[in-house]
Amino acid sequence: MRAQINPSILSADFARLADEAQAVAGADWLHVDVMDNHFVPNLTLGVPVVESLRKATDTPLDCHLMIEDPDRWAPQYVEAGAGSVTFHVEAAAAPVRLAREIRAKGARASMALKPATPIEPYEDLLPELDMLLVMTVEPGFGGQAFLDIMLPKIRRTRELIAKHGLELWLQVDGGVSESTIERCAEAGADVFVAGSAVYGADDPAAAVRALREKAESTFATAPWACGH
Repeated sequence: MRAQINPSILSADFARLADEAQAVAGADWLHVDVMDNHFVPNLTLGVPVVESLRKATDTPLDCHLMIEDPDRWAPQYVEAGAGSVTFHVEAAAAPVRLAREIRAKGARASMALKPATPIEPYEDLLPELDMLLVMTVEPGFGGQAFLDIMLPKIRRTRELIAKHGLELWLQVDGGVSESTIERCAEAGADVFVAGSAVYGADDPAAAVRALREKAESTFATAPWACGH
């Protein structure tokens, strides 16, 4: 199995985004955190920056919308060039319809859960998705400490994915580093967002490789991954 590493530009130098994107050219996706200062208490960037990033890098863009009214805005991020768009179920009015619209426009549809949001009520929605994001910190700010209490939730989510026989990616975001990625991989995650662990390193590209190696070495013995 291949571990996907998605560096988060929230931890990059916003004055040099094109260069920062190139610094992690070996990454699987570039994670773009969109915050509106309403759904979360922070304000970052929007559609115009995504459009500019799409022109500046060949790495596909993974847009994580921490915003109110994603039903209205998410399709615009597909049009701006995002290859994957994640909306928060806590903010979506019609998550199934939204996931289908994102897919119809040509991007992967992903749904995110805040730490306090359980996965079980959304089991029936899983076939409508390409990825499920379990937040391992409260959304809104980078650099937070990883919440170990999310590991059982990751395991339960992986069990539901297996129960339905889905080819659904399971992403984690928040506090992912060389010291935490193995726990996430063992629990069932296969897509990892890493911000400061990548952009805070002397060599961001080497940090991406090191994170991928740690995750994939864990896959070799993780019970959930051995049957893949």
